[in-house]
Amino acid sequence: MNLRSQVSAVPLIFNSINPLLDPLVQLAMQSGASKAAIISTDDISTEERLATLCKEPQCKNYGLSLSCPPHVSGPAGLRKFLNNKTHAIVIRIDLLSSILFSEQRREVMQLLHEIVAGVEQSAVSMGYKNSQAFAGSSCKEIFCYEHAACQIISNNGKCRYPQSARPSMSGYGINVSKLMAAAGWSVEMNIQKDKTDEESMSWVAGLVIIG
Repeated sequence: MNLRSQVSAVPLIFNSINPLLDPLVQLAMQSGASKAAIISTDDISTEERLATLCKEPQCKNYGLSLSCPPHVSGPAGLRKFLNNKTHAIVIRIDLLSSILFSEQRREVMQLLHEIVAGVEQSAVSMGYKNSQAFAGSSCKEIFCYEHAACQIISNNGKCRYPQSARPSMSGYGINVSKLMAAAGWSVEMNIQKDKTDEESMSWVAGLVIIG
């Protein structure tokens, strides 16, 4: 079964804080997102304690790509980047929890990166030249898992997937739960009591800062 057919989507209802960005929300949904919403950049919380978790306890992907610590600017750099930017788009994919613990996990994360990258590129084409997308997980394990090393880190060339791979939110200390709250979405999935564990739902998320 195709992964996109297993993604849970909700009807797109606009109650926009910036109608000019509505086409980007629509693009995210058409590209495979379950939910997408415009939020204020004031609702983006970057926390040192969250970024530190990449190192202690050390993530298996720590230092393996240019988009993960210690090769990113972290919370301080993101706060500086957020200066003079007012809006962002939060994107979420809802799906069966079992998929995230299966061989399809990589496909899910690839889809997430491709969606946020597509929204970022469309924002740039609309004139928002300094837009930047972020997503969950490391691009090394998602796109370059068959390669020994990131070409940039090893000084052997350029990124193999510049159109799709985006920085990990974790390395910047982005509080994803607060993003969900700002978008008006519950962190906990609404599961019917008669559903089995095999039918429980989960989600993965990404962020596009518009600038």
